[in-house]
Amino acid sequence: MTFKAEYIWIDGTEPTAKLRSKTKILTKGEELPLWGFDGSSTNQAEGRSSDCVLKPVYSCPDPIRGGDDVLVLCEVLNTDLTPHRSNTRAQLVETAERFGAQEPIFGIEQEYTFFEGERPLGFPIGGFPAPQGGYYCGVGVDEIHGRDVVEAHLENCLTAGLGISGINAEVMPGQWEFQVGPLTPVVVSDQLWIARWLLYRTAEDFRVSATLEPKPVKGDWNGAGAHTNFSTKAMREDGGYPAIITACESLGEGSKPLDHVKNYGAGIDDRLTGLHETAPWNEYSYGVSDRGASVRIPWQVEKDGKGYIEDRRPNANVDPYVVTRLLVDTCCTALEKAGRV
Repeated sequence: MTFKAEYIWIDGTEPTAKLRSKTKILTKGEELPLWGFDGSSTNQAEGRSSDCVLKPVYSCPDPIRGGDDVLVLCEVLNTDLTPHRSNTRAQLVETAERFGAQEPIFGIEQEYTFFEGERPLGFPIGGFPAPQGGYYCGVGVDEIHGRDVVEAHLENCLTAGLGISGINAEVMPGQWEFQVGPLTPVVVSDQLWIARWLLYRTAEDFRVSATLEPKPVKGDWNGAGAHTNFSTKAMREDGGYPAIITACESLGEGSKPLDHVKNYGAGIDDRLTGLHETAPWNEYSYGVSDRGASVRIPWQVEKDGKGYIEDRRPNANVDPYVVTRLLVDTCCTALEKAGRV
């Protein structure tokens, strides 16, 4: 008896990495082995020394093929089995372990846009739909486009056992969102990459494409982000509000705002303009219930005196291994120094 293992990895394309995958046939009961690939075709090696290595790190049921088949997320290694330069997961693992006692967890809101050819799904040929207003969480064929793909993707994610916590239509026609978490830093990032792969793969069957482009339509249209919700044990416990303020202020200290923003996805200055529910990319702010701030404290969190913060700056195309690592490193270091652990 055999089964199919779809090996999935993140390539070396810049400024935004792409997902790649290929299928390995294995004997039932066989462990998932290391597997080589041609890094010269994925921007991860030169032709004269082209071999790279896939190391399985996370697997789940394959909802597309079904049966005993699996999806296998992999880290990319060099042939000496050290992390490849494009391997951002290895850095996150080290940071997450270093601050593990603070129990950081994340929920990531992944926005994306469906395209049919050269235009967003729902945009008329050669023109524009009605202005934004009724599309967000809307219902009805005149305002909602792509729900069949979204429902199929949701079902695939749930069948795969991913920690999907919700979906909704977004502010622009053809734009949607799914949420992953709350989960620990490495797990939420692994599952988000698998969910992205399933999004692209599911959309194939409907002959549409999905993009994480942060500003898919120029002008008076919302961009697409990956709002990142973050908390530690101290922030979630009764009396955790001072820890929440410490975390918010740490993100605005010194060079931290730009250190984060420059790693929050290519094209971020096109999206973070100060309009369309964003703060300017080169300014830092935080506030309660303020979707025009860099970091939002939900009203319920202020009311309860504990909870989480939402970093609204990450682009839809951000690397989740990078954004979670930066938030853990900055906030957990500050909380440790302040004795709020």
